[in-house]
Amino acid sequence: MNADAQIILTCTFGGTALRLLDAGLDARAYEINHRAAELARQAANGRALIAGSMGPIGRMPLALGAVTYAEAVDQFADQARALAEGGVDLFSIESMSDIAEMMAAIEGARRAVDLPIFATMSFDTNGKTLLGITPTYAAIELTKAGVAAFGANCGRGPEDVAAILQEMRSAAYGAILIAKPNAGIPEIRAGKAVYSTSPARMALFAREWVRSGARIIGGCCGTTPQHIAAIREALGGKSAPTRQQMIR
Repeated sequence: MNADAQIILTCTFGGTALRLLDAGLDARAYEINHRAAELARQAANGRALIAGSMGPIGRMPLALGAVTYAEAVDQFADQARALAEGGVDLFSIESMSDIAEMMAAIEGARRAVDLPIFATMSFDTNGKTLLGITPTYAAIELTKAGVAAFGANCGRGPEDVAAILQEMRSAAYGAILIAKPNAGIPEIRAGKAVYSTSPARMALFAREWVRSGARIIGGCCGTTPQHIAAIREALGGKSAPTRQQMIR
């Protein structure tokens, strides 16, 4: 918050009951998501919007047939309901590789409550997602879905984002686009993941993202408060769309 972020995420990326199953926490999924939203709201203290983070169920269950589309919708609806009742302002469905799972998450979130939805996919395989979804196809489908904003997150790092956004903008001119990449590809040093992109370098890339159409900008894995502060300074403190603007 002290980096002047305008939107912060809950720590619920893996918050569906199925994702929590391996840790033996599936029965506490509601409690975990609800409490995470409450804590994020307390931390923001009115200074930022709270986005409820919703990530993949894991292990490509729809693509591999381990979970049906209806079951996935139920999973995401339960998570979204807990986040909403905990006080989030919007949902951030992120790091998706499968468009079917993305649509299940969007449907689940809408079943739970009417809040704005951000939707981002991870284009980490030659400009496509792991399952071969292109930025163009994602933009077309997410425009049809009527989400408040969409774009790219995670992925290989900040270098790829401008081209991805340009492709999305060509397919969906006028959409509110999101840029939220990793701070580079991590290297394991002394047992810890170290990300190579410095705050200053991330800020330089952020200017390219704006020129490519991004209106909501942040960072994913490896992004620190220093990265966010540098981006804010480089962009002159430009404001993100308000919740009312997103709803319209």
